[in-house]
Amino acid sequence: MKGSNKVEKVVERFLKYIKYDTSSKDDQETYPSTPGQLLLLKDIEKELISMGMQNVTTDKYGYVFAMLAPNIDKNIPTIGFIAHVDTSPEISGKDIKPQIIENYDGNDILLNKLQNIVLSPKDFPELKDYIGQTIITTDGTTLLGADDKAGVAEIITAMEYLIEHPEIKHGKIMIGLTLDEEVGRGVDFFDVKRFNSKFAYTVDGGAIGELECENFNAARADVIITGKNTHPGSAKGVMVNSILIGAEFINSFPDDETPGTTEGYQGFYHVYETSGSVDSLSMKYILRDFTMDGLNSKKEYMKNVTDKLNKKYGKGTVKVKIKDQYYNMAEKIKENKDTVDIAYKAIQECGIKPKVAPIRGGTDGARLSYMGLPTPNLFTGGYNFHGRYEYIPVPSMVKAVEVIIKISELYAAK
Repeated sequence: MKGSNKVEKVVERFLKYIKYDTSSKDDQETYPSTPGQLLLLKDIEKELISMGMQNVTTDKYGYVFAMLAPNIDKNIPTIGFIAHVDTSPEISGKDIKPQIIENYDGNDILLNKLQNIVLSPKDFPELKDYIGQTIITTDGTTLLGADDKAGVAEIITAMEYLIEHPEIKHGKIMIGLTLDEEVGRGVDFFDVKRFNSKFAYTVDGGAIGELECENFNAARADVIITGKNTHPGSAKGVMVNSILIGAEFINSFPDDETPGTTEGYQGFYHVYETSGSVDSLSMKYILRDFTMDGLNSKKEYMKNVTDKLNKKYGKGTVKVKIKDQYYNMAEKIKENKDTVDIAYKAIQECGIKPKVAPIRGGTDGARLSYMGLPTPNLFTGGYNFHGRYEYIPVPSMVKAVEVIIKISELYAAK
């Protein structure tokens, strides 16, 4: 890919998509969980049709599928590229005000003067890797939305480039845009049969060069603690404070098995939301481990903590409901190693050093791999997802576009 058009197009699309508030919400019965996702997808559907994609459809759940017809006669497998349009509910995704930092000088970036919010290489040393580049940041009050609107923009820009450059040979390509990935429901209704691809790639990773083909096994736990409230002046022997029991519950887990104390292949327990009062307290946990034995051990440990507190405070005081969310895609990807080999080669041929690492999280691809669609994960280029310090270097976005194109080209050349 030569020229500046790819830079302008991917940035233009990304900045347009993040104007939509597509934060998903947990514990919603509707699908998708928020209407903003459908508004963005409706406009993207029109965009795909206008640029020449074929068989552009939106199903009753909101998934958008589109096809790029092959320009070769050779019979090769259909490949897919997938990204999600929703953003994390952990911080606001409304009224995002991106800042474009040109020729980054390696110093602190003042995101918000009023609140004195600073993006600093002292806290995020990888910023130094992007000195001289253009970086898109937040204004410190919202997330940016690179997870995963950067992936959406990169896929669509790559498809547009292939349409405009028919000299680049490729087979049939499907793209899929999903919803509610951030709340674990991204492929609840994804029609793998209709998508009709041999394998696919999610474009939902982080730093440039990342190629991920294994991830956490994951479970979610909902904890309800029932106390007994009364006037604190006459509470002796009567009051049962669910908040204090909640603190005891939290403190029962190992200090060195939290997200802030683990890395690599280490799993964790993560309490990410609490709400309630003396009378009743609810807590939400996620449990993560790269092995099923490890995940099962964590689930069992949580049940043992629950039993211990119920023995101390009375039967039914603490109730825990644990539900599996997704599993490690590694076993399914091993059976389709070609998907990883070609992506690795594509990254190399785009002048990037591949970084094969486990995902300390999950993607739609983890579940899709168990639904019969092996789906490794490619980088978007972004950092610090789900928070106010999120940023993405523009050259990394361009390289993501180039890798998608190169993968398509390599499959056609096989």
